[in-house]
Amino acid sequence: MVPTVTPEQMAERVGTETVSDWVEVTQAMIDKFADATGDHQFIHVDPSRAAETPFGGTIAHGFLTLSLLSKLGAELPDRAQLAGAKMSVNYGMDRLRFLSPVPSGSRVRAQFKLTEFSEKRPGQYQQVNAVTVEIEGQDKPALVADWIGQIFV
Repeated sequence: MVPTVTPEQMAERVGTETVSDWVEVTQAMIDKFADATGDHQFIHVDPSRAAETPFGGTIAHGFLTLSLLSKLGAELPDRAQLAGAKMSVNYGMDRLRFLSPVPSGSRVRAQFKLTEFSEKRPGQYQQVNAVTVEIEGQDKPALVADWIGQIFV
């Protein structure tokens, strides 16, 4: 069960960082994402042709890596939610950059740093997390972004 916190307690968490567990990005996951989005570019779904590229094999779609933030964030070990929250919604991303390709079969994890939390109007809060998706064994991250979410109580 995810612990609940008051808005004041959430505001006190600004500046805290937490890291998700590792998640493997499999070729099956990449193929399903290609089917869902209609993006069947060979660098994602054709291992033979992708092996001939500078990537040396298939890579995950950038948007697949981005979409994993929902899973990675939901499974954070020290995650908390606002008491009385009815729903949370994505509001968008600022400064999103895809810095390194994620090879099929690699593992990724995300670092989250709560940078802002405020009440936008009564019963509606906004939080911003600076996120970095790391690729296991690589120095350069897959992506960085500021993820904005809104919470309704």
